[in-house]
Amino acid sequence: MKKKIGFIGCGNMAQAMIAGMIRSEVIPPEQIMASAFTEATLIEVRKNYHIHISQDNKAVAAFADILFLAIKPDQYKKVINEIKDAVGDDTIVVTIAAGITIDAMNEALREGAKVVRTMPNTPSLVGEGLSALCPNEFVEKEELQDVKVLFESFGKAEVIQEDLMDAIPAISGSSPAYVFMFIEALADGGVMQGIPRKQAYRLAAQAVLGAAKMVLETGMHPGELKDQVCSPGGATIEAVTTLEQKQFRGAVLSAMESCTKKAKDLAKS
Repeated sequence: MKKKIGFIGCGNMAQAMIAGMIRSEVIPPEQIMASAFTEATLIEVRKNYHIHISQDNKAVAAFADILFLAIKPDQYKKVINEIKDAVGDDTIVVTIAAGITIDAMNEALREGAKVVRTMPNTPSLVGEGLSALCPNEFVEKEELQDVKVLFESFGKAEVIQEDLMDAIPAISGSSPAYVFMFIEALADGGVMQGIPRKQAYRLAAQAVLGAAKMVLETGMHPGELKDQVCSPGGATIEAVTTLEQKQFRGAVLSAMESCTKKAKDLAKS
């Protein structure tokens, strides 16, 4: 890809994205520029990825064909006011923060601005991310494909309609936190039975990884895969029964509902 890529903000997520793009050879380092709040961050980024750096957000905006706003939601208004006159007419502006709507971006930039609202997740740090993408009406099909290719350099990407974006944090954006808690609980159970802590984490994490891979690669319903593990009168169905009695699935659904409500509240604010 011959596009120039800009990042305003260069925290962990932005660096995971940059690393994926370079590692997959989708974009060479010399076609990437990033800005950050601190000079120390930029020096570290330059050392690790050999990209262009600047403390001037407007310079990054003017450089980029595809501009990622890798900043916190409360920084968007200030940063957009700073850079909007430097953003080119054909530049695609990509948001990665929860609650930042396309309408808000259209209003903040200018009429006809090209915007893609996205929501990546933290497994992008290890090349196994899942990102939801939603373009506005000014982004052409080929341009959206370019953005999708960039996101697929560090995981998978799904294009969805915007009225579903507030549900994305609950199912893929925030859900790694639930899974980490589940892995920790499994490991605690193993430690309680005498398994060393580090080994318990490895056993639990690999079991979760393997189970997820079975869902993705077999195409079978998760319930059917669960049934295959549950022998009649066995230990697994005993454990599953206990989870059902303790409202395991109900707790997950309630957590997702809370997450979605918060995402919608952020969008309103």
